[in-house]
Amino acid sequence: MPNIKSAKKRARQSEKRRIRNKHQRSGMRTAVKAVVYAIEAGEKETAATALKVAVPALDKAVSKGLIHKNKAARQKSRLAGRIASM
Repeated sequence: MPNIKSAKKRARQSEKRRIRNKHQRSGMRTAVKAVVYAIEAGEKETAATALKVAVPALDKAVSKGLIHKNKAARQKSRLAGRIASM
């Protein structure tokens, strides 16, 4: 446990950020999984609709610093490619 006042504050801030990041990252992953499940079920329309939700979720995660921009671009590209090939 930190003893110095500023270290205690940093620990509090870090914990709050960890919880917020965890929530936002979970929401992003859920949006991506919805697309994947729709693709695996063979539902092209549902997958396309889910992709329209997942893309902004990925972009928001990039802007918040949760994932790297190249990872988001790669995921968007792969999901769109899988939908197009259905």
